[in-house]
Amino acid sequence: MSISHAPPGSSGPDISPISTSKGAEAVDQVDAHDPVSLDLTPIVPTSSRRTRVPRWLRRTAGPVLLLVLWQLLSSTGVLTSDVLASPGRIAQVASDLIDDGSLASAMGTSLQRVAYGLLLGTVIGTGLALVSGLFRIGEDLVDAPVQMLRTVPFVGLIPLFIIWFGIGEAPKVAIITLGVTFPLYLNVYAGIRGVDVQLIEAGESLGLSRWGLVRHVVLPGALPGALTGLRYSLGIAWLALVFAEQINADAGIGFLMVQARDFLRTDVIVVCLIVYAFLGLLADFIVRSLERLLLQWRPTFTGR
Repeated sequence: MSISHAPPGSSGPDISPISTSKGAEAVDQVDAHDPVSLDLTPIVPTSSRRTRVPRWLRRTAGPVLLLVLWQLLSSTGVLTSDVLASPGRIAQVASDLIDDGSLASAMGTSLQRVAYGLLLGTVIGTGLALVSGLFRIGEDLVDAPVQMLRTVPFVGLIPLFIIWFGIGEAPKVAIITLGVTFPLYLNVYAGIRGVDVQLIEAGESLGLSRWGLVRHVVLPGALPGALTGLRYSLGIAWLALVFAEQINADAGIGFLMVQARDFLRTDVIVVCLIVYAFLGLLADFIVRSLERLLLQWRPTFTGR
């Protein structure tokens, strides 16, 4: 409706309604002849907006700032070389170790030990989890002993391993194997028992046998938990390697660290720690790539 002000002395405002049909005709005319007048701006949700800074740059900003602060503290004398060597000195030492081949040889030896321990631990942990998760009698026989052994620190078993296996490669691999076994067992077992019972019932209604249910329903449902357990196991494998290579080692990254400790070489120690961290990060990247490859069927939340 339109409201017009009446001249002075009149009784009040003159209110005249506008016909609905005329208003509709006016809107139709605007839509047909002047489409620019109805310029609609799409509303973008805040959660779907992305910053213009590349993600790789945001992820590397923190480590770069830490290195700059480290170098600044070393240059000003706040951090002396006896306490912690400067990044420049560590880079020079790493270059020297690479040139003489000692770092590559040590990495090869340590990777071989981790590979053996990871393979044995994966087979043992996954096998025990399948027995305990798929069969009730298996759970009664296996789960309680595994839970008891899991609470025992594997580092405390080093003296027994030395007595049993000597001081060669066997106790080192055994320590890594023990550290890898329990995270895999727990996650695979939880993944099996966490499968939705409605999926089991649906598979049975479709006529799947017991092996068919295990193959097509249970194992795919437990795969995310198994990969998560593998990531945990890889982290513990590198931690166990640090302790394992203190047992009369004559090669490996831990051997370089023991020698550096005896000569108070903090620069060599930091280089070895960086190598440990790099290898652990590389292993985690491989497992995450496997997750993206094997779990394409599972939609997940990727963050906002």
